[in-house]
Amino acid sequence: MRPIIMLRQGLVLLLTLALAPTASAQDRPRSERDVDALSTRRPVATYSIVARDSTTGQMGVAVQSHWFSVGAVVPFAEPGVGAVATQSFVDPRYGPLGLELMRYGRTAEEALQALVTTDDGRAVRQVAMVDAEGNVAAHTGADAVQEAGHRTGAQYSTQANMMRDSTVWDAMADAYESADGDLASRLVAALEAAQAEGGDIRGRQSAALIVVRAEPTGRRWDDRLFDLRIEDHETPVKELKRLVRMQRAYRKLNEGDGHVTQGDIQAAMEKYRAAMDLVSDEATEGEAPFWVGITLASEGRVDDAIPYLRRAYAQNEQWATLVERLPEAGLLPSMDLATRLVEAMTTEAEN
Repeated sequence: MRPIIMLRQGLVLLLTLALAPTASAQDRPRSERDVDALSTRRPVATYSIVARDSTTGQMGVAVQSHWFSVGAVVPFAEPGVGAVATQSFVDPRYGPLGLELMRYGRTAEEALQALVTTDDGRAVRQVAMVDAEGNVAAHTGADAVQEAGHRTGAQYSTQANMMRDSTVWDAMADAYESADGDLASRLVAALEAAQAEGGDIRGRQSAALIVVRAEPTGRRWDDRLFDLRIEDHETPVKELKRLVRMQRAYRKLNEGDGHVTQGDIQAAMEKYRAAMDLVSDEATEGEAPFWVGITLASEGRVDDAIPYLRRAYAQNEQWATLVERLPEAGLLPSMDLATRLVEAMTTEAEN
């Protein structure tokens, strides 16, 4: 065990040194060092939240900023490890380095302190972390652009800088604590509360949401339950909320497809109907009702399938063309059936 402990200690030392300036830089006047710290990073004025769901163990980050593609630099999360938001005069290295430290057993507070104390630009940083046990830590540098601050609570932290009002991070915390639903819903509720409180003094532009499972599954593509980014939009939080709902619907569609593969058509139909309850036909341009119809038709329930296919065709006439291609792919049993479906789905629309 001792060699493993020593290896981990050595790795922690290397990671904390990653943010440390060179000796020559440390010897220079503070004012010169601050200029360097500011000149290498631009201010990502932001409000964000990191949190762990105490029931499911899921962890996540949600963020909004008047800055293009905020999701590329602020939010980081890893199942079984933790979540990080790094902002203000942002140093993105806090994300991967913080996760690495927590992966090797450091708490959120220990990881954050290790990185902040070795960062010569700490006065202009704002960082928050939550680990897999629900420990939270946050840092708002003394020179972060006002209004700036943070609030930590039970397994979450809200933080903001360059806000119109100093009430933003408390409003976010109150909204998160009182919101219903799963972690994604509560994270978005916190963003909505920030914007309602005045938000970024410059306005709004981009937003992002990451939610990961409590533990890794071994399938990295399945470990992120939500991974959404709004790069440039007039109302990014509103658009993010719309995409959260859309992703829920498509997750149900995927689950339905899985049941079809296993031959459980009844379970598949339950998932498909749940997807259609979440979003309108227009929202998916007919995608959801189309595959419900094809699934029913492939099981011999043609009369039940036709209304769904007509709904799809009403949104996009190209679905009729796709039907004709499905027999060759093995998704319909015959071309005769495909022809019958096309005639049925297009006739009523033409009448």
